[in-house]
Amino acid sequence: MADFTHLDRSGAAKMVDVGQKQATLREAVAEACVKMEAATADAIRDNRNKKGEVLQVARLAGIMAAKRTDELIPLCHGLPLESIEVAFEFADATRLMVTATARVTAKTGVEMEAMTAASVAALTIYDMCKAIDRRMEIEHVRLMKKSGGRSGTFQRASEPKAE
Repeated sequence: MADFTHLDRSGAAKMVDVGQKQATLREAVAEACVKMEAATADAIRDNRNKKGEVLQVARLAGIMAAKRTDELIPLCHGLPLESIEVAFEFADATRLMVTATARVTAKTGVEMEAMTAASVAALTIYDMCKAIDRRMEIEHVRLMKKSGGRSGTFQRASEPKAE
């Protein structure tokens, strides 16, 4: 069990002790993909959703969620986030990419904050558009890049985009 940092020797869950670590600049980038009908994507692009500005609400939801990650994920440390950015880009006529970037100077990383922001922003898009497209799917929630800390830099290799 020693290889799992969130388990003690007996297998019980524990919060990782980061007390002796140095605070360093940490950054993480995560993404999620929301697949939808082309008409739904057009309604988002043209700001024709009856519930309001989908991407602005989703951006705020992602930022708010990142700030509360330690309340959602049981063993996450509370972090004094310095920056959370949530961006959107249509990959094609039916796929909206959500990208969240989190930054902090701390003793532990911000991967979970970035992934939480991307996930909740994607869920908010679904919630705001479900009346017109219940077939939407959220997929590929994943860490794309992280830097800082003892483990160094991680960069996901480029992967061909599925159609």
